[in-house]
Amino acid sequence: MTLDDLIAFGADVDTGLSRCMGNEGLYLRLVGTMQASDEFDRLKDAIAQNKLEEAFETAHALKGSLGNLSLTPLYDPICEITELLRNKTDMDYSELMNGILDKKEQFCAL
Repeated sequence: MTLDDLIAFGADVDTGLSRCMGNEGLYLRLVGTMQASDEFDRLKDAIAQNKLEEAFETAHALKGSLGNLSLTPLYDPICEITELLRNKTDMDYSELMNGILDKKEQFCAL
């Protein structure tokens, strides 16, 4: 994965790099940890089991990590689901979750 790959994906690489003091190696290493993260599966499982508090905590953690790395295509839908879960919105989360998982798949293919 390269910075150009991330830019093509829609990440705000300049902001992400600035949070890593311009250290490209550090930034790419941190981004790589998000590719390997099992938090997305935890979120999916918690939602499937209707464990909304657990789902909220997982989504909130993902929101922080994705936001710090400026992985906008994943960050935006995670923000949306985080707020819905924060409010314990009674709804079918499957469409939103499927969209997140599709974006994660695209991200992992970089």
